[in-house]
Amino acid sequence: MSGIYIHIPFCKQACHYCDFHFSTSMKKKEEMVLALVKEIELRKSEFQDEVIETIYFGGGTPSRFTIEDLRLLIDEVYKNYEVTEYPEITIEANPDDLSEDYLIELKKIGINRLSLGIQSFFEDDLELMNRAHNSAEAQKCLEIATRYFDNITIDLIYGMPNMTNEKWLQNIETALSFNIPHISSYALTVEPKTALHSFIQKGIIPNLDENLALEHFYLLVQKLEENGFIHYELSNFGKPDYFSKNNSAYWLGKKYIGIGPSAHSYNGISRSWNIYNNAMYLNAIAENKLPSETEILSKTDQYNEYIMTGLRTIWGVSLERIEAEFGKTYLDYLNKQASKFINDNLLFVENNTLKTTKKGKFLTDGIASELFFLNL
Repeated sequence: MSGIYIHIPFCKQACHYCDFHFSTSMKKKEEMVLALVKEIELRKSEFQDEVIETIYFGGGTPSRFTIEDLRLLIDEVYKNYEVTEYPEITIEANPDDLSEDYLIELKKIGINRLSLGIQSFFEDDLELMNRAHNSAEAQKCLEIATRYFDNITIDLIYGMPNMTNEKWLQNIETALSFNIPHISSYALTVEPKTALHSFIQKGIIPNLDENLALEHFYLLVQKLEENGFIHYELSNFGKPDYFSKNNSAYWLGKKYIGIGPSAHSYNGISRSWNIYNNAMYLNAIAENKLPSETEILSKTDQYNEYIMTGLRTIWGVSLERIEAEFGKTYLDYLNKQASKFINDNLLFVENNTLKTTKKGKFLTDGIASELFFLNL
């Protein structure tokens, strides 16, 4: 099974922490819709022998598109690819875009999973992040959305400046009160060239506190597990049968095609990415060209990617697979590098699979980098 990711490169306004590719101008929206349709058609040969299990509208803000735009894109996927009988079709959306009528129409065109960019239920947090919605809109949106959709996930951000543990717990409690089956939660990070980076440099906003983020992470894990969520990936928590099929496919190394400016694709042996520029993307597609670069992944690249993605999940890193796909040299190296983390109770081996302990989860990315094979 494989997936199609469609990047919608438009937002109402720029969030202060965001470094994703988007434009706040909608002038080229109609042209972009047609270009996305055309790229879907141009790339159908890449998945001739694949069955599409997931269609994912990401961004940017896909809810900036009309129902007609989204229907056209879904229809184009069905026209050019073999799609499983019951695909997971997800749209990322912001609360301020979601009227009741819009939600009803989303369901009619086949979208069956909502990913809502809530981030926080507190007004001061939303203002600091420069979110387009307010707290009341976030809660109203969830009240309406839960009437029409069963499969809903929301994003929450922790580690915010001046966010107390009590305030963070209130955010989690509010989310739980809507009985949603999935939560994605991320530590606030400072990316270069973002407004947040500039504000911290100028002293307008205090620098982030990693210890506070760690406290928030452990509170999140404890609270959600108490409420029946499974911590199946570092930043993702789902009730049984509500794990994201789209994201799980990424972590499990399945193939996907990324449509749209800045979208990435992966076929198991290479990774490609489209140009991060709307105008240049539109010009290339108009000439029937794919504006992308490709990187062929070496055996070491593939090993490192498996270590990074596997450790983030409950499925871990199969030592049997490491030996079968990469050889004994890689397995011996991994065992040697992992031993110190096992001794420190950050990693453990279960059923010949390397996994992070609860203590090690927050440190997953750093641990993974220590297990990477760098010189072969």
